[in-house]
Amino acid sequence: MKFMKLGSKPDTFRSDGNNVRYVASELATDIAVTVGDVKFYLHKFPLLSKSACLQKLVASGNEQNCDEVQISDIPGGSVVFEICAKFCYGMTVNLNAYSVFATRCAAEYLGMYETIEKGNLIYKIDIFLNSSIVHSWKDSIIVLQTTKSLSPLSDELKVAGLCVDAIATNACIDVSKVDWSYTYNRKKLPEENGNDPNFNGVKSRPVPKDWWVEDLCELEIDLYKRVIMSIKTKGIQSHEVIGEALKAYSYRRLPGFSKGVIHSRDVGKYRSTVDTIVWLLPAEKGSVSCSFLFKLLKAAIIVDSGEMAQEQLVRQIGQQLEEASLNDLLIRAAEREDVIYDVDMVKKIVNKFLMQDRNAEYESEENEVQEIQRSGILTDASKLIVAKLIDAYLAEIAKDPNLPLSKFVDLAETVSCISRPTHNGIYRAIDMYLKEHPWISKSKRKRICKLMDCKKLSADACMHAVQNERLPLRVVIQVLFFEQPRGAAATSSGTSTPDLPKSLKNPNGGSHGSSRSAPTNPEEDWDSVSATEELKALKTELAALRLRNRGDNRNNVD
Repeated sequence: MKFMKLGSKPDTFRSDGNNVRYVASELATDIAVTVGDVKFYLHKFPLLSKSACLQKLVASGNEQNCDEVQISDIPGGSVVFEICAKFCYGMTVNLNAYSVFATRCAAEYLGMYETIEKGNLIYKIDIFLNSSIVHSWKDSIIVLQTTKSLSPLSDELKVAGLCVDAIATNACIDVSKVDWSYTYNRKKLPEENGNDPNFNGVKSRPVPKDWWVEDLCELEIDLYKRVIMSIKTKGIQSHEVIGEALKAYSYRRLPGFSKGVIHSRDVGKYRSTVDTIVWLLPAEKGSVSCSFLFKLLKAAIIVDSGEMAQEQLVRQIGQQLEEASLNDLLIRAAEREDVIYDVDMVKKIVNKFLMQDRNAEYESEENEVQEIQRSGILTDASKLIVAKLIDAYLAEIAKDPNLPLSKFVDLAETVSCISRPTHNGIYRAIDMYLKEHPWISKSKRKRICKLMDCKKLSADACMHAVQNERLPLRVVIQVLFFEQPRGAAATSSGTSTPDLPKSLKNPNGGSHGSSRSAPTNPEEDWDSVSATEELKALKTELAALRLRNRGDNRNNVD
């Protein structure tokens, strides 16, 4: 046992530079406490008067005639033990938000209770936590962060719960009582930094309701979840503000989230964060944007989140699909798939969107008297927006050479129940598919062309269609048939009717690169014969149409 006799009043700890700490005192030390790789030469009386743990350790050492004590698992290690030892000696102890929780855990470990001595360290720290820390927005967040490394003790000592409740309470106070200094991570305005020469000391900018969301992004996901749940439980903050908080956290804590990619080696942590954010999403429609929901869905697919999380996102996206953009719908398919985009997922979303109308119809059968405008009933405008969106999506996915016709048709038929004033969009998608898949059979061409209504094509679309060699002859004939009244009106105004495409003028000649190649099966042979017969009748009808148009023009001149 090594003893040291030093002069001066014990007011601080000193070091000899070899991981040895001692108290500057005139009294010789009579106990050595080893904490980790640091040895403390101390005095028994001040330590034993405040620590039940040291009382037991010293008593056990006395039985073995040993004046050394080993402590290897004290929370906070040698640094925090020194704080507790200073308190035992009556020295000034400075605690802050970064050290108070570890010190509280160490005091618990050492048994520094009121039953050992009045005004002991645990009592002092609890007063400090309740009177100072919980009233400070910044300190509450810092202390809560420090509980992460000692999570079992944080719940046992109820410090984490204390901080969570304090943060939630401060986040819900009236904004008129909030000072901008609360948001310590925020980029300050020029006048708040004192750099604005015109600043007169009066705060000119009101505090927004979501002033706190950026600060909470500093928390790890499990602690963040507890705080958001506590805020939601209080029922003061709106679901839009909660949604904004989740959006801010996602962009801060999910690298690559905004671009739909993962920039993280820890996929498990990324998945846990995505799943938790989805779980915390408010159920109310419009809490977050549709675009944000799509980003979450893409992230959930990439990290292979559970079906429950993906189903929740599909359901919420379906409730506000009319807000989506084409880029939102472009969900990449899994790497093992041959196609580029996940068409099945988009179909699920569209079905959820349309299901709102079905649910509303089912409810209206039971309740005859209901309000016309209420959530759950789709407006014609929202349905039309979604139909046009899907038309644009079909045109985009049609560029994929590996896209099966069945997926294209199934998705198009999903929105076929929505009435559109024009079918130009679906025609463009069909034309794009035929252009990128010139090898498909005539029967498949007929199937895909059934998706559009030729009567609803604009004049420009008709002009394009009758000269489109990718379309089946029967479709071109239909377009010309329904274009007759419009063509007659155009002729009377001095314009001409659409001219026949080359393939119609010479159906047997074909053209290089045309999708209409020689028949390869009996069904296509039949199509070719019947189309030729229809073509003869069509030419006769067109000649009669031109004669009528000329007669109308003469009558107009007379």
